[in-house]
Amino acid sequence: MAQHNADRVADWNDQSGERWAAHQARLDAMLAVFGQAAIEAAAPVTGERVLDVGCGAGASSQALATLVGPRGHVLGVDISESLIGRARALTPQDMPVVFAMADASRAELPEGAFDILFSRFGVMFFDDPTAAFAHMRGALRPGGRVAFVCWRGMADNDWMRRPIGAIKGIVPSTAPPDPEAPGPFSFGDRGRVARVLMAAGFTDIAIEPFDSSVPFGKGPTRDAAIDDAVKMTLEVGPLSRALADQPDDIRARASAAVRAVFADRPGERSVMINGAAWIVTARNPV
Repeated sequence: MAQHNADRVADWNDQSGERWAAHQARLDAMLAVFGQAAIEAAAPVTGERVLDVGCGAGASSQALATLVGPRGHVLGVDISESLIGRARALTPQDMPVVFAMADASRAELPEGAFDILFSRFGVMFFDDPTAAFAHMRGALRPGGRVAFVCWRGMADNDWMRRPIGAIKGIVPSTAPPDPEAPGPFSFGDRGRVARVLMAAGFTDIAIEPFDSSVPFGKGPTRDAAIDDAVKMTLEVGPLSRALADQPDDIRARASAAVRAVFADRPGERSVMINGAAWIVTARNPV
């Protein structure tokens, strides 16, 4: 296993997975509209079989299972044991869903077993995305469909751009990351996504922008919602890593700066901030 991939698996079975599970309800609410758009693009029908890559706590798998019905089947895979455990706990037993802790880019998958390869923000972290998609394509039947949603660039996503901008001058700057390095924004370049899928053997590739306001945090009052949004931002994702080794005074200043950014956004019981994604579809050749 490539070292980066091994590090990623270890991280998602440590702090990242635990923090995501702790904020699961709010994160699922934040991502719901994007997941729904990807499901509509996938257009699952009764009786189809779906592989849900990076299924997290199972919200997308449950939505897919409702559409394919009892004659269909959904396999949700994720590298985080804590998230797979939460998915199993939250999913009704009569749903046609099975969850497995596995790295879809390398796991043994049944050949030609699925009608749809789906993902809600789960495909941007592969160390070798072309190899990963080529491997997963083997699990699709001839003519099978791909549908996933991924973030566009950080500059397009205010939910990350604004907090990251707020801590400039507070947290020591570091070299900008490689835009194609595994991470939430590694598929921000539409051309790169198309090249990856084409090289992996897919055809009929379509990549369309999708924008929506994102509900960040949750609380009974405006102030409580802002506090919750700040807490979630500092504990999950790139900002949490930027602050991980900083002293308490730096973290406190960064927290205040992020709060000021969120306080400037609309919302009553959550903070509404813009999100920008790609809805990607493709097909496995017949």
